[in-house]
Amino acid sequence: GGHLISGMTNIAKAGYAKLTPVQKYSIPIILAGRDLMACAQTGSGKTAAFLLPILAHMMRDGVTASCFKEQQEPECIIVAPTRELINQIFLEARKFAYGTCIRPVVIYGGTQTGHSIRQVMQGCNILCATPGRLMDIIGKEKIGLRNVKYLVLDEADRMLDMGFGPEMKKLISYPNMPPKDRRQTLMFSATFPEEVQRLAGEFLKTEYLFVVVGHVGGACSDVQQSILQVAQYSKREKLLFFLNLDIYSNFYFLCRAREQREREVALRDFRSGKCPVLVATSVAARGLDIENVQHVINFDLPSTIEEYVHRIGRTGRCGNTGKAISFFDNVRVSKFTFLIMQAQQEVPVWLEEIAFSIHGTGLSVPRGSFFTSVDTRKVSLETNVKYWILKLWCVSIKACLAVYIQISATETILTRTASVTLVVRLQNAHGISETHFG
Repeated sequence: GGHLISGMTNIAKAGYAKLTPVQKYSIPIILAGRDLMACAQTGSGKTAAFLLPILAHMMRDGVTASCFKEQQEPECIIVAPTRELINQIFLEARKFAYGTCIRPVVIYGGTQTGHSIRQVMQGCNILCATPGRLMDIIGKEKIGLRNVKYLVLDEADRMLDMGFGPEMKKLISYPNMPPKDRRQTLMFSATFPEEVQRLAGEFLKTEYLFVVVGHVGGACSDVQQSILQVAQYSKREKLLFFLNLDIYSNFYFLCRAREQREREVALRDFRSGKCPVLVATSVAARGLDIENVQHVINFDLPSTIEEYVHRIGRTGRCGNTGKAISFFDNVRVSKFTFLIMQAQQEVPVWLEEIAFSIHGTGLSVPRGSFFTSVDTRKVSLETNVKYWILKLWCVSIKACLAVYIQISATETILTRTASVTLVVRLQNAHGISETHFG
């Protein structure tokens, strides 16, 4: 009881007064023990949607204090693709678990392995980890998987693609990892392409639930999107113009090539407002929740439409508005045009003309979905139903045709039999007549 009260107090202290739509629908599903795949727009509160019910269950069921064990056995493992995002999730978990017996721990690459092990060995109930460091610590037998009740994949489409997919499959294949029917698996992201949903079947129970909030896989409508046609050699000058800065201004950089300490300093100073501009690669595209980000500028458009959705989602979060400016060359015209239309944004005339010239058609909604963040099981079921209806229809036609042919043949045979009988009778009658009068 005391821990639940502490949890409720922590939620109030964190400023949570009202559930967001994804929280409203996801929390009851998780509390009911169901597996879940949740797709909601960027900045919609997905982290709290899975942390709060997991913590509630752990407080209700109790956890084992294990700081003296040689091998820690966490009840919950949360995995995310980047160091910055997993650390952000850890900070949220620590905030919600404050004053309870639940101890969250975070481990990620770029730090000494010994430091990660020491953190884990002090006790671990919720383990927040990036894939590489998680597999490393498990390999050193410092983490046991026997007690895992909850497995959470944040930015799940990224976690299951070719980058991290093999490591995730290896994780669920460990002998002491509870099979999917004995654990609860949760997946969250703003985009769920069809191929990722197929892969997710290996992790989720067959009867998992699929929740979609907002435009399926689409950009947040609170972000005002602008696409500018800028030649490659003019992009730098255009960028400085928008930032109202000169080439000698100080920028912070966030990318995989930098040391972890430099990455953390850059993100910290950007969060605090000390540095107004953060230049980042796609390492900052997903999940990062930073207050007062008013603009996102895509110097180069990303290679996939899903990446674009995540990038511009660093602004316009939690009901706030923001602006996203993208410098356009000549790639992925129709997809970006449709995306802007879907978010009810104005499409530049020149972009519409390019899209028209390429496809020879207007900008009507294309067949299928660019994001396919819809439940593929439903699509598959609908396809199967249509297939069987068509098949039954064909069978019915064949049966009707066969009956018709059979009836026609029978009628023909009967007609011919009747004709032969009549002829024979006439012949017989004629013969009798001849005999009688002969």
